[in-house]
Amino acid sequence: MIRAALLRWFAAHRRPLPWRQDRDPYRIWISEIMLQQTRVGAVLEHYAEFLRRFPDVRTLAAARLQDVLAAWSGLGYYRRARALHSAARIIVREHGGNLPGNAAALQSLPGIGRYTAGAIASIAFHEPCAVVDGNVERVLRRLLGWRRQPLSRIWNAAQQLLSRRSPGNFNQAMMELGALVCLPVSPRCEACPLRRLCATRGPLQRPARPPRITAEIAYGLAARDDRVYLVRRGRRESLMPGMWELPQLSNGDCVGNGAPHLPAVGRWGSLKPDFTLRHSITVTDHTVHVCRVPAAGLRGGRWFPLQDAAALPLTGLARRILRRAALI
Repeated sequence: MIRAALLRWFAAHRRPLPWRQDRDPYRIWISEIMLQQTRVGAVLEHYAEFLRRFPDVRTLAAARLQDVLAAWSGLGYYRRARALHSAARIIVREHGGNLPGNAAALQSLPGIGRYTAGAIASIAFHEPCAVVDGNVERVLRRLLGWRRQPLSRIWNAAQQLLSRRSPGNFNQAMMELGALVCLPVSPRCEACPLRRLCATRGPLQRPARPPRITAEIAYGLAARDDRVYLVRRGRRESLMPGMWELPQLSNGDCVGNGAPHLPAVGRWGSLKPDFTLRHSITVTDHTVHVCRVPAAGLRGGRWFPLQDAAALPLTGLARRILRRAALI
């Protein structure tokens, strides 16, 4: 009853997402990696362009890593792009350019865990393996009235409920139900196809979210003769290693009550920000001040023509700043 009701609902309400247009394993793999920890809306902005640049696994494997990172810019969590590139090379070298056709083999590739392997295998290859992401876990806990059961039991329940005839559609239906109806805070129970079977019919008590952290940072923007000055993050950085960004300035104190933040920038003295924007990375909400700085005294970076800078693997914040400044 659950399977039939859910599949009927999905057939009527599924979103027309571009990776649902066919069952091409490569396109499904790219979408699933992009969707890890990223909103569907953000993925839609990048998916088509990424496929235009890398239309198949051989093209992706042959590409330079910095070109892949540049195409990924704006999606964040750049380790996914690095793993994607590494996996493409393994697929070409060891699998003849074809993605492995089962979840167990897919999990041997970089960047593919149990959930992603199950999603690709069920959607692209019709393998009857369940998936559990945050949306599916929420749906199942509410449906079954489970509050404290371990995640392993959720996975077992998902596998038992799975439709063997349509595993890919069933998995997508579970994820879609969590994304559109069984919402975290205000579930739309009146629109749920499983409401008569649900043990909860509303939100379970949710664990408290970790508090957001706020921080202020400042960057120097130096541009001249259609060139911009950028520095490269260290290859051992925990976040975005090897990516290009604007030089970061040391933060000073706020001047006066309600006055704009003025970064102290060594030999240049204090500079007033040209503009300020908000930018969030993981659990930190940044207030970002951008100051025009003279070329004198810049070190540790490189000048790039603006047309070349746009194609670099920029951090998402650097790309936002350069676009805001109308440089790319």
